[in-house]
Amino acid sequence: MLRHAVPIVAHFDWALAVTLAAPEASLQGLVAPGLALDTFNGHGFLAAACVMTRRLRPRGLPAWMGIDFFLVGYRVFVRFERATGRRLRGLQILGSETDRWLMVVGGGLFTYYAYRKVTATIRRDGGNLSVSTSSGFDVSVSDAAALPPDSVFADWEEARKYAGPMPFTFASARRGRAIVRVEGSRAHWEPRPAAVIAARIPFLSRLAPGARPAAAFLVENVDYEWKPGIVESLQA
Repeated sequence: MLRHAVPIVAHFDWALAVTLAAPEASLQGLVAPGLALDTFNGHGFLAAACVMTRRLRPRGLPAWMGIDFFLVGYRVFVRFERATGRRLRGLQILGSETDRWLMVVGGGLFTYYAYRKVTATIRRDGGNLSVSTSSGFDVSVSDAAALPPDSVFADWEEARKYAGPMPFTFASARRGRAIVRVEGSRAHWEPRPAAVIAARIPFLSRLAPGARPAAAFLVENVDYEWKPGIVESLQA
């Protein structure tokens, strides 16, 4: 079945991205054939992105036909070298959670985002944001601009390079013989630093037990578009 076949647009009320770092050797096994781990000072990076999404729909359809839902996306930062030699930075899909069955079914048919159904609880209190789901995900941040004490980044300028989203999202296809890349574009993307108060992320902890929070960013009121996916066969 053809996936990521049409351009998709949506509005993000807000998006919270928490970046986790781990020794690069511990993440190599997560990377699909044809992709390479994106590293910095001996570390690789995972992302858990919480997004309140509105009016998601194929481009060209009226906004009222769009779907409203919440999602948590789990990704690993990677690079992809095309046959032309051009190198692209992006995020490889590891899994996703959503509070809508429609997204579980539709996402399973038409994307590689691997959605699972959860219930979600979201609380905003002044400058604090807390998100929890029935899978055990439980993250809280504040608007204080403070990196975690043991962050691998020296400052926010370094951290910003791994804030997500990247220009491209990648997924393995054709039983590992090809890569699907989806290019995203956004308007009004102005992420601001957030301080991690608590971060319990079971999905990523199972995949990379040593991963720890390295930074968090929050962005609000973003118009986003995903272009049709492009399948690139891997060289034998």
